[in-house]
Amino acid sequence: MGITRAAPVGRAVAAARDYGRDLASSGLVRVRRSLFPAIAMTVGAVLAYFIAEDVLGHSGPIFAATSALISLGFGRDLTVRKVLEVAIGCTLGIAVGDLLMHFLGAGLWQAGIILFVSILLARFLDRGVIFATQLGLQSVLVVLLPAPAGGPFTRSLDAVVGGLIALTMTALLPRDPRVQPRRDLQELVGMFSTMLRECSAALADADSTRAWHALVRGRSSQSLVDAIRGSLKASSEVTRIAPAYRRHRAELEEIERAVEFLDLGLRNGRVVARRLTSVINNAALTQTAADSIADLLAETADALDHVALGLVAERREERRAQMRTARLELADIAARAHPRQLHVERLEGEALVILLRPMLVDLLEATGHAHDEAVALLPRL
Repeated sequence: MGITRAAPVGRAVAAARDYGRDLASSGLVRVRRSLFPAIAMTVGAVLAYFIAEDVLGHSGPIFAATSALISLGFGRDLTVRKVLEVAIGCTLGIAVGDLLMHFLGAGLWQAGIILFVSILLARFLDRGVIFATQLGLQSVLVVLLPAPAGGPFTRSLDAVVGGLIALTMTALLPRDPRVQPRRDLQELVGMFSTMLRECSAALADADSTRAWHALVRGRSSQSLVDAIRGSLKASSEVTRIAPAYRRHRAELEEIERAVEFLDLGLRNGRVVARRLTSVINNAALTQTAADSIADLLAETADALDHVALGLVAERREERRAQMRTARLELADIAARAHPRQLHVERLEGEALVILLRPMLVDLLEATGHAHDEAVALLPRL
C-alpha cells in the first residue's frame, strides 16, 4: 500500500523538479535577451525623472518616469513609430485627464466619464490597441492621483519629457534590427523542416495520421510568417534612422527575399502534406517508392537547416558557406524529383511527386537561384 502511494508522490516530485529546471532555463534565456532593454528602460525612466525634477523643478514627476518606461517597454518590434505612438498616448491621456478634471473636478464618477471619453477619443485618433490603452490608463490615473504642487498641467509636461527621452534613446541607441528577424526565421525554418521530417516518417511508416499532424504544423506557421514580415518592416525602419545599423540593410534585404520564397515553399509543402494523407490511405506507392520519397523529404529538411544557418549566422563568410551547401544539396534533390527516378508507378503517386517540384523551386530561389535557373535543375517530365 505504501509503495502504491509513494509512486504518484515520486512522479509529482520528479515533474515538479523538471518544471523548476525548465523554468530556470527559460528564465535565464529571457533575462539574457532582456538585459539591454532593461538597461535602456532604467536609464530612460531615471533620466526623465531627473530632468523633470531638477531641470523643470517639478515635485515628484512620476509621470515623466512612467511615460519613458512604458514607451521603452519590452516591445517585440520597438521602432520610432511605436515609441511615438505610446508616448503620444501617455501624454495625450494625461492632458485629456488634466483638462477634463479642470472642468469636472476629481472623484469616482468623474474618473468614469474621463476614462470613457478618453477611450473613444483614442479610437477616433488611431486604430492601435496600445494607443487606446495608454491614453485611457493615463487619463484615469490623473483623476485618481492627487494633483501636484505645480498645478495639474505639470503632469502633461512630465509626460512630454518622458516621451522625448524615450524617442531620443530609441533613435540613438536602437536594438540590433537583426535579432528579432533572425530569431523568428530560425523558428520558421525549424517548423518547416520538422514538417518535412514528419511527412518523411509518415511515408516510411505508412501513417496517414502523422501526415495530417504535419499538415497541421505547417498551417500553424502562417502567423509566424506574418510576424517576421512585421519584424522586418520594423528593422528596416531602424536601419534608416540609426547610422550604426545602416550597414546591415543588405543582410535584412536578403532575409526579406528569402522569407517570401520560404512562405511560398511552406504553402506548397502544406499541399504536399495534404496529398500525402490520401496517398498513404490509398496505398498508392510501393514500399520502394515510399522509401525513395521519404528519403527525398528528409534530405530536403536537412538542406533547410543549412538555409537557416545561411540566413542567421553572424559572420558573412559562414552565411555564404552554409547557403552554398544548401544550394548544392537542393540542386541534387531537385535532380531526382521525377516519378521514374523515385520508382513511382501509379498516377496518384506521380501527382505527389509533381506537387513536390514547386516546393523545391521555391527553396532553390530562397537560396539565391533565379526562377529559370531553379526550374532548369528539375528533370523534364
